[in-house]
Amino acid sequence: MGRTTLRWLLALSLLGGLSAHAASPVWAVRGAHNTVYLAGSIHMLPADDAALPPGFARSYADSARLVMEMDLGKFDPMEAMSWMMDHGTLPAGTNLRGVLGEQRYGRVSAAATGLGLPMSALDSLAPWVVGIEITDLAYEQGVEEQLVRRAEKDGKPTAGLETLPEELSSLTELSSADQIRMLDQTVDDLKDLKSEMRDVTSAWRRGDTARLAALLSSEYNSFPSLYKPLVTDRNRRWLPQVEELLRSNDNSLVVVGALHLVGTDGLLELLRGKGYTITQLN
Repeated sequence: MGRTTLRWLLALSLLGGLSAHAASPVWAVRGAHNTVYLAGSIHMLPADDAALPPGFARSYADSARLVMEMDLGKFDPMEAMSWMMDHGTLPAGTNLRGVLGEQRYGRVSAAATGLGLPMSALDSLAPWVVGIEITDLAYEQGVEEQLVRRAEKDGKPTAGLETLPEELSSLTELSSADQIRMLDQTVDDLKDLKSEMRDVTSAWRRGDTARLAALLSSEYNSFPSLYKPLVTDRNRRWLPQVEELLRSNDNSLVVVGALHLVGTDGLLELLRGKGYTITQLN
């Protein structure tokens, strides 16, 4: 996907490299009296390849609670829609065609129509929201949805590291130019989506972090105005919450988009810097 923004939005979901051996996209972080499992998620998976790697079942079974970026066990679609309408619509008197221009609007319209999304539903929305809508339709259920259903069936408590406004507020603060650039990249990369996601999903399942790091390497510096608020800043907000879980007596499974685990600013390295012992599951 090259410069794809599909890896930035709800697909902030790819795993960066710490090792090259086949393993699980799940790490065990040892606390004084417990273990917190950090799992790298692909938030949206192809319908024909949606089964989770075995490390998820092991860490889920060994945990007293499931923690996600947002608590999908308590997710209120109507509340989310209301927030999006309050923060993701264009100013009165403007529309998407006017913001994008005729040529770009035509490309977005073709992409949306190909996914069964009528432009009449998008014309009043900000470009960053349109990017999310297109991304959402291009994928099927992901890791978190499967785990939440299991937790609900098992009566296992769920929790979130942030709220919907906290997760998306950084997108509302993007400049108009950056929002349009994000949407351009999303549309550009749809044509190669299936083949690229097969590569990504295959490497994720093998725990082949070196391969996934190579897939991501061009992303880190390509869009700093998006990467910092969506990844780096959120990691630092989440770190105290993960440390609080490590001070409890119960084990927890924390599932985040695995881009949050990579690099010097990733959660794994931030925790190592605090002196925690971390082991990748086989």
